[in-house]
Amino acid sequence: MIAALHAEWTKLRTMGSSGWLLLALIVVTCVADAIVTDIVKCPASCSIDPAKVSLTGVMLGQAAVVALAVANAAGEYGSGMIRTTLTATPRRWLMVAAKATVLSAVITAAGIVAVLGSVLSGREFLPGNGYTPARGYPPLSLLDGSVLRAAAGSVLYLVLIGLIGLGAGLAFRSAAAATAVVLSVLYVFTYLGQLTPSATWQRRIERWTPMDAGLAIQATRDLASQAIRPWPGLEVCALWAAAVLLAGCMVLCWRDA
Repeated sequence: MIAALHAEWTKLRTMGSSGWLLLALIVVTCVADAIVTDIVKCPASCSIDPAKVSLTGVMLGQAAVVALAVANAAGEYGSGMIRTTLTATPRRWLMVAAKATVLSAVITAAGIVAVLGSVLSGREFLPGNGYTPARGYPPLSLLDGSVLRAAAGSVLYLVLIGLIGLGAGLAFRSAAAATAVVLSVLYVFTYLGQLTPSATWQRRIERWTPMDAGLAIQATRDLASQAIRPWPGLEVCALWAAAVLLAGCMVLCWRDA
């Protein structure tokens, strides 16, 4: 396993787009959060969830995670490196486990930086926009259990999205196809939920789609009104990740490279 981990780390580290995509995750997430937290004003809009608003950029930054994960899996088919990889690691499930471990580690590291930057943006901008303790909005702090859960859960969410991208890349063996499918599942389902006139179907979509359910982990206020609670929502996203990663592993094991 150690040899497989070292090989996957070497491949990910030397992949030309890895550094740029991790940087894009951090920059896009932090910049989007800074813009959003600078725009919202109180008393014009005093019903927001400060933690969730401050972590809005995760919804955009996840696209870079998907691109990184898919490239890490499908890129080997395009270059022909997959044959060398399977020769060095003939137990294919071991190769998938090594890829998932290394990918999860680097996404966690970049995700922590991105999420910390997001929380700092909210702490910096929201009080100046009227979200003050006098109005029931204390400054965001990781010492607050609900804010810490939202922040740590956002990092876990990014890791799960990376595993979905990895599984899709292994299943489709095409970076373009896998990226298009994963991003469509993440974003299109959300917009369909917003457009559907049926409140029942809207709540079903929010409860069972990976992005809507997974990002419920960011909620810190009015939890009773949410379609799904924070941790169960992240569990739904984890089920998606497990199912897609298992499907990718099965395709890898059953089909010739």
